[in-house]
Amino acid sequence: MTLVSDPIELAVAPAGTHSARNLSLDRTRSFLTILVLIHHAVIPYTYYGHTDPKSFAGFDVIVLATDSFFMAMFFMLSGLFLWPSVAHRRPGVFARDRLIRLGLPFVFAAVTIIPIAYYAIALRQSPELGFGEFWVKTVSEGPWPSGPLWFLWVLLIYSIVGGALYRYSPHALDFINRLSVRAFDRPIVLFVVFVAVAAIVYVPVRVWLGPNHWLEFGPFSVQTSRILLYAAYFFLGAGIGAANIKTGLLSPDGALPNEWWRWALTALLPYCALWGLIYVKREILGNPDGLPASYEASYAVAFVVFSAAITFAILAFFLRFKTSGWSLLDPLQHDAYGIFLVHYAYMLWLQYWLYGYDLPAIAKAGIVFVLGLALSWATTALLRRIPGVALVL
Repeated sequence: MTLVSDPIELAVAPAGTHSARNLSLDRTRSFLTILVLIHHAVIPYTYYGHTDPKSFAGFDVIVLATDSFFMAMFFMLSGLFLWPSVAHRRPGVFARDRLIRLGLPFVFAAVTIIPIAYYAIALRQSPELGFGEFWVKTVSEGPWPSGPLWFLWVLLIYSIVGGALYRYSPHALDFINRLSVRAFDRPIVLFVVFVAVAAIVYVPVRVWLGPNHWLEFGPFSVQTSRILLYAAYFFLGAGIGAANIKTGLLSPDGALPNEWWRWALTALLPYCALWGLIYVKREILGNPDGLPASYEASYAVAFVVFSAAITFAILAFFLRFKTSGWSLLDPLQHDAYGIFLVHYAYMLWLQYWLYGYDLPAIAKAGIVFVLGLALSWATTALLRRIPGVALVL
């Protein structure tokens, strides 16, 4: 993904894929980055669970959709160039580079950006609380949330495991790549694999632990039921990108780009099923704390089908409408990683300042998104002027 890609990875992409990656996959990554900001901008103003006096039910539509696929898709995109990236680095160099690109930003953000962000929430509850006191309590006693930056340390682990897998068995993902080649003409082949693998690793864990169980240790946190789901998407992406991209699922000349609207319609079916299950939970079951295993299993199945379908739809859309001209998403590509790193603090503080204003929820969310994006982009541009920082961001 743009958040962690670098020029070396672009340079070692298989022959003939540079333009596809620049114009299709990079725009896909930029689009997902925008979705992250929209997601965080509207959460306080959703109808269910809103934390601001103002709410808008339309935001629930957005949050349910984004939460159900975009992090899994980020992991898939992050895995695409894993194999060629490891292949063109000496042993140990890949792990070192990932530690620099992912580990260092996570550590820095965990002790700076994240406490600054969550201080806005703490002030809502304790207006007299000083930042120094809050910071010390956060890093010493906890809780020490990581916000959206959990993605970095989880991706770091997947990347190192993937790098070790390549060194031990460089052909380990060949079977996925062969399926990708078959999917050049029949994307449904790989779609079924995505759904089946995701169901195997996600449904039982969700039934066992539920959706709200988190694995936490200091700032290292991740939603437990999704650990294997994200790993599956990451390594499926690695298999797709291991070779033959020009003749595989993500070829702009394959069947996938011509079927983008079919995949979009396909995604609507499980998405509507998710809303139907939410209605059952709230209106029929009485919104209990614990839900029957049959309910969790049904929701999990709809979840994995929607996630795979919308992922294919978005990939197909950007492959279908790839042009050599300028796109609104293009300027974002080089700064997307920095925007991802710093945006959360701006979002939470903008929401804090807007809390007492009598504005419609749509207006508040719009202000948070526009200003949050602008401030995050400007901050990233300034940070990249610092010697050495541009190598990380």
